[in-house]
Amino acid sequence: MTHRSTVHEVLIAVFQVRSFAPGQSPELGVLLWQRAQDPEKGFWSLPGGILEDDEDLPTSARRQLAEKVDVTTVAHLEQLSIFSDPNRVPGDRRIASNFIGLVPIYSEPQLPSDTAWHPVARLPETSFDHGTVVRHARHRLVAKLSYTNIGFALAPVEFAMSTLREIYTAALGYQVDATNLGRVLGRRKVVEPTGKTSPSGRAGGRPPALYRFVESSLRVTDEFAALRPPS
Repeated sequence: MTHRSTVHEVLIAVFQVRSFAPGQSPELGVLLWQRAQDPEKGFWSLPGGILEDDEDLPTSARRQLAEKVDVTTVAHLEQLSIFSDPNRVPGDRRIASNFIGLVPIYSEPQLPSDTAWHPVARLPETSFDHGTVVRHARHRLVAKLSYTNIGFALAPVEFAMSTLREIYTAALGYQVDATNLGRVLGRRKVVEPTGKTSPSGRAGGRPPALYRFVESSLRVTDEFAALRPPS
């Protein structure tokens, strides 16, 4: 029987809704850094690393983000799952605790030269099982958008409902109607009007009302709810 050392690592899938080209609709992006050394040199990896003896998991996740990709603040950080396949990486066995981190739209963290945002729908070649980890985290985000108020971590502090529709559309992967979205989130007491309006665009017209999330911490709003694509 082969005996190998086992280490515990933390991997963080950091998501943000952002535009990847001028004039294009926003998409859900994930933060990746490019490996400079073997194994799998040149492949793209999630930020993360080994859990230190004096750390709990959330502390390690925040340290890894600060050290590896220079991201010191996220609007929401949450542990999702464990990846424990004995052969998921070469060498010592690594058990990975997967976290999701969310950055609001329009925020621009200063990134190192080896780090970049990539569209989740068009991932580059990823190292080891990191592509699977990204897809799992995105699936959990989609589910949480249905039954929690987690959208607060992707949105600016104040927003027009059309902006929130763009955020939900990008994260869910299908078109969302702004009126229906506002009605659902208002009924669940997730968002509320600020009483202010945004300046009108070039075409003029009625200035859009501004909204905000009622809370900036995670809350289950309807445990049986499910947002579904239009039929």
